[in-house]
Formats: sequence, C-alpha cells, structure tokens
Amino acid sequence: MTTIDGEVAPGFEPVREAFLANFTQHGDIGAAVCVYQHGQPVVDLCGGVADPETGRPWTRDTLQLVYSATKGATATAAHMLAERGMLDIDAPVARYWPEFAANGKADIPVRWLLSHQAGLVALDHPLPLAEALRWEPMVAALAAQRIQWTPGTAHGYHGRTWGWLVGEVIRRAAGRSTGRFFAEEIARPLGLDFFIGLPEGERDRVSRMAYRPPAVDLTAVPAESVPEGLREQVAAWRDPNSLSNRAFAVTNPAAIDFDSPEVQAAELPSSNGIGTARALARMYAALIGEVDGVRLLAPETLASATKEQASGKDQVMLLPSRFGTGYMLPTEGNAMTGPQAFGHTGRGGSLAFADPQQGIGFGYVMNNIVSGSDDVRAATLAEAVRKAVA
Repeated sequence: MTTIDGEVAPGFEPVREAFLANFTQHGDIGAAVCVYQHGQPVVDLCGGVADPETGRPWTRDTLQLVYSATKGATATAAHMLAERGMLDIDAPVARYWPEFAANGKADIPVRWLLSHQAGLVALDHPLPLAEALRWEPMVAALAAQRIQWTPGTAHGYHGRTWGWLVGEVIRRAAGRSTGRFFAEEIARPLGLDFFIGLPEGERDRVSRMAYRPPAVDLTAVPAESVPEGLREQVAAWRDPNSLSNRAFAVTNPAAIDFDSPEVQAAELPSSNGIGTARALARMYAALIGEVDGVRLLAPETLASATKEQASGKDQVMLLPSRFGTGYMLPTEGNAMTGPQAFGHTGRGGSLAFADPQQGIGFGYVMNNIVSGSDDVRAATLAEAVRKAVA
C-alpha cells in the first residue's frame, strides 16, 4: 500500500484522491504533485519509491528529471531577458549568433526558434553524444545546418534541437549559460529545487527512472490493423528518415541515457531539467503573480509570451499542437485546467503549467516513464484541480 505524504488545503482533497489513484490504478512508482493558488501552496504531495532497484522511498527532497518540461523553464529565462531589454524576440537570431546565418537562416527571428517554426528539427550528420554534451560542437553543427522546411510556414516539435538553439541565444544575450542564468535569476530568488545541469552534490537525491512501453506497439502490427487516424504517424515511426525519427536522433547513439551522471550534469535546456514538483509549481505561480514578493514576468510580457504563435498539424509529431513563444498551449489531448493555461509536458508523463484565470501553478513529476496515449496520470490530476477551483 503506497503511503502519501504531504498536505492538501480544504477543498483540494480530490487531488489527493487522484494522486493515490495514480499509484493504485495507473502505475505510478514514485511521484510528487504540487499546486499553488494565488501565490500560496494548496497541494504538496509525494509518495512511492524513488529507486525501484533499491527501494529508496520518495521524499519531499527527491529530485526528478522531467524531460521536455524543462522547456518551460528555459522559455521563462528567454522572456526575462526580453523584458530587461537584453533580447529582442523578433530580431534575427543572427544578431546574437552571427554564425547561425549560414545556409539561408539569416532572417529567422528568435520567436520562431521558441515557437518551433524554424525548421531545424534534425541534423544531417548526428554528433557523438560526448560532443553534444560539450555544447559548442552541437551549436556549431546547428549553425551550419540547412533547414527542413521554409521557416515560418509550418511548425514542428524541435524536441532535441530546441534546447541548443534557444540556449545558445540565451548564452549570447546574457553572457552566461541557460543553466547558470536559471540558477541565479530564477531558482535563487524563489528558492527553487530545480537545475539545468545537475551539481555533483545533488546526484544522490535524484530518482531512478523506470520505463513502461506502450500497451500495444503499433509499429509491430500489420499496417491495415493500425487505426486509420494513426496510420500516418505509425508510418513515420517506421521510417528512419522521417522527421518524426530524425528530430530525436541528433546524437549518436540516438538514445540518451538520462539516468547517467554525464547527461544529468550537462546542460540540455530542452530536456534534462531536474527538480521537484514544488519547484515547477512555484515557478509557474511566480509567472502569473507574486510568490513571496517575487514575480518573474510583467503581465504584458507574459501576455505576449503566451499568445498563440503556431497551431494545427505538427510536422514532427503529425498530430495537432499549439505553441505560444516557448510554452505549450492547451489542446484536446492536454487541456491543463482551462483555455488560458500555458506550460509544458515532459516525456513519459510530467506536466507543469500555470492558469492565470484560476490563479494556479501546477507541477507533477514521476519516475515511471510511460509511452503511448494511454497515460492519464497528469490529466486526472489537472482535472481534479480544475474541479476543486470550480
């Protein structure tokens, strides 16, 4: 029987029930969820096992790698620079990063990097992972890379490359890396337990991930047996040259061991943020209002950052997606808590977002990485929050 630790404010008891159900019905091993409302914590829960191999319990201080939920933290850093006049989101990337102008990219604005419209989702020649982790070889390769579609005419999820692309613009504009900027300008003022580039001394607090494959591997069944609405997507998964595969194969090997100390210590601003649900909820709460006297973005900056920039069919995922300038926006498959919400998911189930209409900052992290569309854990938690505030 999983023990749930933490606190829930009156009225938010359904979130505790949904969190427990994630363990008893939906396969959670170790997890945490936190909700802020109007700058104050109203849910802060954790439970389960942080390391399935040793049985180490999940505690309030357990850190979890959140994959692409990192993008929300990185986007926040970019918009803080913009608000300070250090970065013009509508200026060409080449203003800050002159080498980027190669191969017809001179006019691509920073905004299109953030909103997945730049057409730079893959590399013609993937780099050895060790070089990619060093940073400079990867940004040099991306600067020289040709585009995969005419920028601004379509959007497609830059799952891996986004971090180096946006991260290099931040580095050039701020004079320091994304991880350092986040640590000094966001984590420190808010007291966040969240890192882009894990310090060596924090390694023992990180959970170990488990990986659950989809209930049915659609790439292994006859094409005529694949549901019609998924056939294009499944065909792309089967094609090693499709953008759907190449977007996640920019390193050699393509599969990255995110449990490894080398990967966790590197800065991958698209995908290796490590922290707590509490840190994510607190960060998003500080985007929409004050948290202990700290607000990260002015209302007008936030309104611009969360205005829809791209929607419709995603050229990589081959499903509908919506993006503001760096943040994901609600869709039918990721409703968050309402139409004004914004945030970011992470591979396998993590989710962090804010809902300014409801005053909500939300963070959910877990170590059972679930593939496929049958994962309902984050959605049921968000729905429980929505009902609680309604």
